[in-house]
Amino acid sequence: MRLIISGGGTGGHIYPALAIIEDLMKQEPDSEVLYVGSRRGLESSIVPKQGIKFVELEIQGFKRSLSLENFKTVALFLKSVHTSKKIIKDFKPDVVIGTGGYVSGAVVYAAAKAHIPTIIHEQNSAVGLTNKFLSRYVDKIAIGFHEAADQFPKEKVVFAGNPRAQQVANMHSDFKWSEIGMQDDVPTVLIFGGSQGAPAINNAVIEAVSDFNKRSYQVVFVTGQKRYDSVIEQLDKVRISDNIKILPYIDNMPKVLPRVSLIVGRSGATSIAEITALGIPAVLIPSPYVTADHQTKNTMSLVNRGAALMIKQDELNGQSLVKSVDQLMHDSAEREKMSVNSKKLGVVDSADKILNLARSISR
Repeated sequence: MRLIISGGGTGGHIYPALAIIEDLMKQEPDSEVLYVGSRRGLESSIVPKQGIKFVELEIQGFKRSLSLENFKTVALFLKSVHTSKKIIKDFKPDVVIGTGGYVSGAVVYAAAKAHIPTIIHEQNSAVGLTNKFLSRYVDKIAIGFHEAADQFPKEKVVFAGNPRAQQVANMHSDFKWSEIGMQDDVPTVLIFGGSQGAPAINNAVIEAVSDFNKRSYQVVFVTGQKRYDSVIEQLDKVRISDNIKILPYIDNMPKVLPRVSLIVGRSGATSIAEITALGIPAVLIPSPYVTADHQTKNTMSLVNRGAALMIKQDELNGQSLVKSVDQLMHDSAEREKMSVNSKKLGVVDSADKILNLARSISR
C-alpha cells in the first residue's frame, strides 16, 4: 500500500497515526508511507525519529475571536492545499488518512478533490472542527466513540475505536514496581495529569498526601516535568511514606500501565484508548479547557458503562480525590467489575479495522 497519513498539533492526533503506520508495516512491509504534518506541531519532532518519511506544511488554526490572524490562517490553508496537491501528485497514494488537526484538513481536502480515496479518524466523542469540515468530502469516517456517529453523515461512518488501543494491547511488559523502589505485590494507584502535568490534579494530590500516607495501597504520582520542582517544594515539610513515589515523568508509560490497579487522570482520547485496551479501572478528571468540553463527553461514555468514576474539576480537592480512590482501592471486587466493563469498550484491533477500511476503498 502507498499511504499518505496526516495528523498533527497534539499527541492525540499523532499517536493514532503512528499506530496505523506500525500495523501497516507489520502486515505489508513493502508499503510506502509519507507523513504530512505541520511545521509547528509536535509531529515535526516525533515522527522523523520513528524513521518515517516526513514532509511539513506551514499552517495554523483559527482564532475563536475576531482577529486579523484569521486572514493569515485562510491564506496558509489555501497555500497548504496547493502544496498538498503537488505532494499527492508526486507520491501517488492508494489512500490518504487524516487523524485530526488543522494540517490534516489541507491534506485530506486536497486528496478528496484529486479523487484519491480518503478516510478521517475522529478520536473523540465530540467532533473537531477539521473533521466536521472534511466529513463532506471524504469517502469514509472512522470513529473512536459511538457517541460521535450522529455528528457525521450516517452512510460514511464506521466504528473502529482508537488505533493506539491495539498498539498498547499488543505490547509486552516486563516492568516491575521494584524498578522505581516500590513493592511488586501491593495494589498501586497511578496519578498522572499528562506529560505537562495538570495543576488542578497536582494540587489535589498535595492536599491528599497526608491521607495517602496511611493507606495500605501504593500511590505513584507523576507531576509532569515542568511542575515537579514546584510540587516537591510545596511538600517540603510534609512527611511522605514509603508507599508514595513522586516522579516528574514516566518514559515507558505503555509498559507501566499493565501493572496499574487504578489510574487517576485526564480523559483525552488516547488515554481512554489505552485504559480500555488494558481494562484499567479509572477515576477520570476531564479537563474543562478543551474544545466542546469533549473530555467530559469522553468520560461519560465510560461512566455510563460502569468503566470509570468521574470527578469534575470544580469538585476536585484532596478530600474528593481520596474518597474516590479509596472507594475503588478498598473494594477489589468493584475494581474487577470495572475492569471487565472497561475491556468491553477497548477495541484491540482498531488499526486493523482502519487498514481494512482503507483497502476497501482503494482502487
